[in-house]
Amino acid sequence: MVMSSASIQPFTSRRMGIYNPFQQVSLWGDTFKGDSSPNTGASTVLQVDAGMHNKSEIISQESMGPSRNDEGSNSADKVKRRLAQNREAARKSRLRKKAYVQQLETSRLKLAQLEQELEKARKQGMYGQSALDTSHGGFSGNVNSGIAAFEMEYAHWVEEQNRQICELRSALQAHITEIELRMLVESGLNHYHSLFRMKADAAKADVFYLMSGVWRTSTERFFLWIGGFRPSELLNIIRPQLEPMTDQQVLNVCNLRQSSQQAEDALSQGMEKLQQSLAQSIGIESVIAGNYGSQMAAEMEKLEALEGFVNQADHLRHQTLQQMSRILTTHQTARGLLALGEYFHRLRALSSLWAARPREPA
Repeated sequence: MVMSSASIQPFTSRRMGIYNPFQQVSLWGDTFKGDSSPNTGASTVLQVDAGMHNKSEIISQESMGPSRNDEGSNSADKVKRRLAQNREAARKSRLRKKAYVQQLETSRLKLAQLEQELEKARKQGMYGQSALDTSHGGFSGNVNSGIAAFEMEYAHWVEEQNRQICELRSALQAHITEIELRMLVESGLNHYHSLFRMKADAAKADVFYLMSGVWRTSTERFFLWIGGFRPSELLNIIRPQLEPMTDQQVLNVCNLRQSSQQAEDALSQGMEKLQQSLAQSIGIESVIAGNYGSQMAAEMEKLEALEGFVNQADHLRHQTLQQMSRILTTHQTARGLLALGEYFHRLRALSSLWAARPREPA
């Protein structure tokens, strides 16, 4: 399955003059009245016969009545059970939503308290400008509330992902119905969609913070690529968990991985071109021009392209997940999401072990 070229349209400023590699990439390609007789005697006989015939039909219908009633009763019981199950599922969903909203409200209050404490500390001179820049990945002066909100949201996102991993594992072991499993799969895909939305908001607040990966653990940062993971690498990780696959599925997965790699290369080349253009402009050209103020204003416009690159990279990650769910069956997709979630969980666990490792005294 090859993705359409419209899926990758990176941001390119007209004033940048940066080579756009995405024009060379093709991705994705995307689909129950009786005759009366004058003879009175014969008519009498016919009436008697008809009466007996009708009587036999009535007897037959009465004998069949209880069977049909039984069938109707069984069908009604099934409908009642299904409605009861739906009500229970809806109740649990409301409870989960209520708990999540409560968590967000608690996080909002904690965030407001944190901002007040940091503002108070800044006014008292407890932290210098350089300390703020170091501890907050480039924050200047005041704390960036957009980034602080993202960090709180991301912490809740990780907690919810861990809960979904446990739910998926239990569901696969319990062999639940296809419909119930499909609901869990859709919930897992939507959860990743929420992450990409959160990252887009964070990129608007501070794209350098998002690309630096300081919001992730140290081991996760080791695999970072434009603010996240390479989709082609994640396909390689979950591929063994998808067996058995049909020949057509194998072909489609291979095509998807190849398309992802092409898009990754295009984005990487675009980033390199941006870096080269920026380095030349603020280096040699700025010295020759001698107009520092106007030159810096021009370079600020080039830096705005970074937000477009991050959004395009997350768009590629989102589309790869969506394409995988179309190629695979529901059970295969559930196993793939489980493998993906456990992979991220183990990376975070490895980071915790690394940070807590014993160190020899200097």
